[in-house]
Amino acid sequence: MRYLALAAAAAAITCATPAALADSHGMGAHKKVATGWVEAACGDLEGFIAYVDAHMADDGVFMPQRYVGFGFSFDPNNREESVVAMVTPGTPAAEVLKEGDVFVSVGGVPATWENRDRLVFRGKPGEPVNAVIRRDGEEMNIAVKRGIIASKNDKARSLRGLRMSDAENWPADACEVIEAVGEGNVVYVHDRFSATEADTGIPYEQRSVTRFEFNEDGEISKVWSLDEGRFVLEQLGYTISR
Repeated sequence: MRYLALAAAAAAITCATPAALADSHGMGAHKKVATGWVEAACGDLEGFIAYVDAHMADDGVFMPQRYVGFGFSFDPNNREESVVAMVTPGTPAAEVLKEGDVFVSVGGVPATWENRDRLVFRGKPGEPVNAVIRRDGEEMNIAVKRGIIASKNDKARSLRGLRMSDAENWPADACEVIEAVGEGNVVYVHDRFSATEADTGIPYEQRSVTRFEFNEDGEISKVWSLDEGRFVLEQLGYTISR
């Protein structure tokens, strides 16, 4: 039986058209992987991590959206202290912060979980922000100027960030792929999803378009996404003031 199965597989390859052979790493396969990525992102966190690990090239990169800020992230699972979990190389934060630093105050406001929405991290680029951090048990004053953050995250760094995410509140309430189009080695996926903010119970929704670029082996080499981030903030009651 094993011989017959192998023979049948060999015959199928021999009789396949050039177009069918090309599509094994062609547009049909690319669309399947790209839509699978978006669908996995809407499910449980561990499943998405496994999908990224399996389908992204080892030298692949995430191309996050630009924003005005400093270039670091807090540990989302620590609500006792504001601990720096990751610092992005080449950003203003990289000049003064280290992973493990603890923010004591920002602009005179205590850096507690309850005050997280009052901390003045966002604003115009070039403006300095004064803060107090604790490093190795000692407090120190720092000043950081906001900058335009347009960094790239490699696969290893991206997976590390995902593993620090809040798995319990990761899944979306609903998710739908609206369209997947592409040409050559590039696929665009348009989707929409809805979720609920864990702390407030406020529901929100957004649409996004994600661009996937594939290498010759059919692996994802670049991921770039454009979403309705401001629309989400407005649904959650945030305002942007000048």
